[in-house]
Parts: sequence; structure tokens; C-alpha cells
Amino acid sequence: MAGKTKLHWENVYENKTFEQSSWYQREPETSLNMILSANAAKNAPVIDVGGGESYLAERLLGLGFNDITVLDISSRAIERGKKRIGKRARKINWMVSNILDFGASKRFDVWHDRATFHFLTTQEETNKYAKIASKLIKPNGHLIIGIFSSTGPKKCSGLDVIRYSKNSMKKVFANNFQLINSLETIHTTPFNTEQNFIFCHFRRV
Repeated sequence: MAGKTKLHWENVYENKTFEQSSWYQREPETSLNMILSANAAKNAPVIDVGGGESYLAERLLGLGFNDITVLDISSRAIERGKKRIGKRARKINWMVSNILDFGASKRFDVWHDRATFHFLTTQEETNKYAKIASKLIKPNGHLIIGIFSSTGPKKCSGLDVIRYSKNSMKKVFANNFQLINSLETIHTTPFNTEQNFIFCHFRRV
């Protein structure tokens, strides 16, 4: 299944520009505000899960963060992100991996994920994600996840997704995380459709 998933996303990035993708967002305002609310030091390790071509890492560089990792299942997304950022891309640690296979030699102060988690559609997958996040986020570190809310789309990019409420997210991460904030937002796609999101900000306990 992992191989099929990777092939799906490589094909997506082969056949669409970033601006043609429903998740395109030139200014990741909600994500940035939540990351900044964590009050992490500028040299704190930060990871953006599924952020291959996102503007988030570029914006974090501009704010002075200097230990940024971008993880994506698609090597094409990573290469496109690097190309857009140019020479400054060398300041970012780029990693190609399925999040369910991800391991790292260090732990993170801030873990950010916009629109990756909701593609995990079995309890086994969500439990594994929570276990990996628990292992790789420092005590008192921050887990920030943006997913489709209970009124959001049922599919994205041709794939089924799981929609969440604040309470259902709390249940998934109940063992090792405490919810400290949640925010519902509306994302307007490049085709002028609306997607309802909920962002949840947890602290590792």
C-alpha cells in the first residue's frame, strides 16, 4: 500500500503545478501563527510533515528559524520546493519518506502537519502516526495538525480522507499529548471552492 501511495503522489506532482493543487496556499497564515504561539527558540528543531512544496519552510527561514526539516512522500514535491526556494534551500533538511516509515536521529520541538494526517484512513495507521510523533517530539514539544473538519471534504486528490472534530483528535493523541488550542478555518482553493479545516495544537506530555 505504501508503494501505491507514493506512486499516486509522484503522479500528482508530475501532472499538476502547485498552483493547480487544491491545497495550494501562498501565505500559510494559520500554520505560522500556531507555530509562533509555541514560542520556540529560533534554533529549535522544527519539522513540516507533508510540506514538500509548501511555502511554510520558506516563511520560517525568513523569520530566522534555522533548524527546519521538510518531509514529504514525493521526491518530485521536494525537488520543486528546493527549486523555488533556490540557494536558501541548502539551509533546510529535506527528507523523502512516507510518514509511517519515518525515523530521525533527533527529536523536534515543533511538529507541523497540514493535510497529511487526514489521508490515514485506518486505526492502525493513525495509531502508528501517533506513536511516531510521540517518539520524535520532545517532552513539552508541540504537535500542530491541520485536517479536514467534520464538515470538510470526504475526498482529496482522488483519495478518501477521514474528517475530524476537536474531540476525535483528542482521542487519537490522548496517550501522550494534551490539546491546548484548536481553530476551525476555511481554505479557499485555487478553483474558488471552500474546504473546512480544523487545526489542533497539542503539547507533548
